[in-house]
Amino acid sequence: MVSIPESHADLLERPVLAALATVQPSGAPQVTPIWIMVRDGKLVVNTAAGRRKHKNMVARPAVTAMLLDPDNDQRYLEIRGKIVDTITGQQADDDIDTLSKKYLGVDTYPYRVPTETRVTFLIEPERVVVS
Repeated sequence: MVSIPESHADLLERPVLAALATVQPSGAPQVTPIWIMVRDGKLVVNTAAGRRKHKNMVARPAVTAMLLDPDNDQRYLEIRGKIVDTITGQQADDDIDTLSKKYLGVDTYPYRVPTETRVTFLIEPERVVVS
């Protein structure tokens, strides 16, 4: 597993939106802005089951996340990796709340839909590019 350089770790610690690229059934890329965090060296991405990025990551586990420094548009972190674990249940619900705290400053995800299932994907970095 490749580690995130200390010089750019702040982009994952701060509430910086990431662009997540997944692969469509046709092979075309699909990019979505996401909230992201790190746990045990892996990227943590949370979504609702059934969304396009969820379907893409289940079927084709190669992804890329790119974070652009909002204070310096010449500085970015690109992480290419693969899905190594998929989590549902209480841990996935806890993860979206943790991300809500990071990005919105609230303890509970305010856009929760009672009928949806939250899913957390753990992404193992395989290649990191920084600028």
